[in-house]
This record gives sequence, structure tokens and C-alpha cells, in this order.
Amino acid sequence: MIESVKGSDVSLLVTEPTPFGLNDLRLAVETLRELKIPFGVILNRADIGDKQVQDYCLKENIPVLMTIPTDRNIAVAYSEGKTIIETQPAYKQKFLELFKKVQKLKK
Repeated sequence: MIESVKGSDVSLLVTEPTPFGLNDLRLAVETLRELKIPFGVILNRADIGDKQVQDYCLKENIPVLMTIPTDRNIAVAYSEGKTIIETQPAYKQKFLELFKKVQKLKK
């Protein structure tokens, strides 16, 4: 992970609300804090699992920049090589908002 984020202005950590997701998130957060790289979380399949990831982010003052629910249409679009925006145009605004949030994280 260190080599992939070296020299980055910001890192986006995409995780799921599962025990494995939380474990990997903790490791990534520790690394990014050590490297002093600003970061935020995108919660994928946000409606599965439990609230431990959200609670961890709140406790650690980690911004959750975007949540993406489990959606079969997203999976189908991905399997067809299409973007979310192509099949669900409402996501365009969500990604624009995400971009603005990422810009604010930059040092």
C-alpha cells in the first residue's frame, strides 16, 4: 500500500461495513496517518453489515465522503462495462460532490 500512495495529495479509502472491511480500514488509516497523507472514506455497499465502520470513522474523526448502497443495477452496469453514471445519471451529482470534498482534503 505504501508504494501506491507515495506522493499522493489525497487518498480515498473504499471499504464495506464488514469486519474484514474494518480491519483493512484500520491498517490503511494507520499507514496514511504515518505518511501524513489526507484521506477520506467511501463506504461501498453501505447498507450491509453493521455500523462498526461508521462508528470507527466517527470516533477517529475520519470523513465519510460518500456512501453507495448495495444496488443490483450498479453490479449489472459494471458487468457490462458501463459506468454508474451511464445507467444511473443521479450519481453524477454525487460524484461531483465527492470531487468537491476531495478538493477540500488537499493540503
